[in-house]
Amino acid sequence: MPVPEPEADRRLAFPTGFLWGAATAAYQVEGFAAEDGRTPSIWDTFSHTPGKVAGGDTGDVAVEHYHRYREDVALMRELGLKAYRFSVSWSRVQPTGRGPAVQRGLDFYRRLADELREGGIEPVATLYHWDLPQDLEDAGGWPHRDTAERFGEYASLVAQALGDRVGTWTTLNEPWCSAFLGYGSGVHAPGRTDPGDALRAAHHLNLGHGRALAALRAQLPAEARIAISLNLHQVRALTDSEADRDAARRIDAVGNRVFTGPLLSGGYPADLRADTARLVDWDALVRPGDEPAIGARIDLLGINYYTPTLVSAPAEGAELPPRESARNDAHGVSDHSPWPGSEHVVFHQPPGETTAMNWSVDPTGLYDLLTDVGRAHPHLPLLVTENGASYPDELTPDGHVHDPERTAYIHAHLAAVHRAMAEGVDVRGYFLWSLLDNFEWAYGYAKRFGAIYVDYPTQRRVLKDSARWYADAIRANALPPVAG
Repeated sequence: MPVPEPEADRRLAFPTGFLWGAATAAYQVEGFAAEDGRTPSIWDTFSHTPGKVAGGDTGDVAVEHYHRYREDVALMRELGLKAYRFSVSWSRVQPTGRGPAVQRGLDFYRRLADELREGGIEPVATLYHWDLPQDLEDAGGWPHRDTAERFGEYASLVAQALGDRVGTWTTLNEPWCSAFLGYGSGVHAPGRTDPGDALRAAHHLNLGHGRALAALRAQLPAEARIAISLNLHQVRALTDSEADRDAARRIDAVGNRVFTGPLLSGGYPADLRADTARLVDWDALVRPGDEPAIGARIDLLGINYYTPTLVSAPAEGAELPPRESARNDAHGVSDHSPWPGSEHVVFHQPPGETTAMNWSVDPTGLYDLLTDVGRAHPHLPLLVTENGASYPDELTPDGHVHDPERTAYIHAHLAAVHRAMAEGVDVRGYFLWSLLDNFEWAYGYAKRFGAIYVDYPTQRRVLKDSARWYADAIRANALPPVAG
C-alpha cells in the first residue's frame, strides 16, 4: 500500500491515486419529488407530517439536482473532484419497492454517471440513503424481513442498469440511523418509537446488505468494488470507572458492533444479545444462514465521522432528566431513546469548539476510529465516505462565502486521515460532506454543510472559500496551509 509522506512534510502529501471526493444523498438534493414516476418515500411522508421537520421544510424542491446535475458536475470539475458519491432514490427506480424498474428514473442515473465519467470523475453509487418506498413501510418497513428481500431485488435492477458505468458501490449508508433514529427515537423517518423494532430493523438492514451484496456480485464485472458505509461511533468513557467503561461498552455494542459483528466478525456479539434480550428474541430473529450472508466479503469499508461520543453511567441515585438518554445522538432530541437496552446511559457534551450542530470538533476521533478499525481488520481497505461540518454561512454583498471554520475543520480531519495512513492504515480516499447545501433531514434547510453555497430562493450556486481550499488540496494532492 502506498503511504503518504511523513508528517514532517508540512504540506502533508497524499499518495498517488488517493480518491478526493464529495457526497450527497438523493432526497436531500434531487427535488422534483413526483416527476418521472417517482412515488413517496418515508422521508416524503415524514417531512410532510406537521412538526417533524424544522420550519415545515420538505425535500420536494431541495436543490433541484435532478435537473441541474450538469451544472453541478461542471462545478465538480472546477473543484477537480476525482469522485462523486451519490445515492439512488429507491422510489424513483422502483416506486412500490416491488416489480420492474421505471426506466425514466434509471435514465437520470445513467445520464448522471455518463456526465461524471466524461468529466473524469468516478461515479460512486449508494443504493440506500434512508429513503424507503412508503409502500414497503406500509407493509412493515425494515422491522419486517421481507424488506431485506425486496432490497436485494432492487439492487439487482440498479446493477443491471448502471453496472457498465459505475465501478464502486455502497449498499447502505449509515444503517444505524435508519434503524435506531427511524424506529427507536423517531427523530428520523418513519418516526416510529419501538426499541424492539429498532433492533429488528438493524438485523434486516444487515440482511438487506447481504442480499444486495450477492445481487451486485451476480450482476457486476469482477473488478467492481462493493462497500457499506457505517457511521461508527468513536465511543469514549467519561472516566475510567468500571461503571463508565461498561456504559461505553454498551453504546459500542448497539452503536457499532450490531453492524461490525455480523459484517466483519462472524456474528452478533454475545454482550449485545444479553443487553437487549428483553426486547427481542435473537434466536428467532436471526435465522440459519443470515450471518454468513451478512458477512460475505466486501471490498471496502466506508466510515462516516463527524464527532466523538462521550458517555457515562448515571450518578448513583440520580434520576435521568427527561430526554437525557436520547440527547447527543447527533441528529435530534426525542423522548424516546435510540439506544435500546442501554437507555440509562448518560451522554455528555465534550469540551471545546463545536459546529452549528453543537457537535464537538475533534479530529482525534477520526484518527482513533481509522486506527482502531484498521488494526482490527488490516486487510480491509477503508474509505472516509462522509466528513464535514455545518456553520452559519452567509453570502456577502460581493458574492462570496467566507467559512474559515469549515476550512480549518476539513484541514484538521484530513490531517488525521494522513496521520492514520502514515501509521499503516489503508485509507483509499476521502469524501467531503457535502457537495452542496441541501435538505438536512429533520433540520430542514436551517443547517448548511455544503462546500457549495445554495441560495435556496434562486438556486444559485456559489463556491465557498472552503471549496476553493479543497480544490487546492486536490490539485496538490496535499494539504495547503490554512489562512489565518
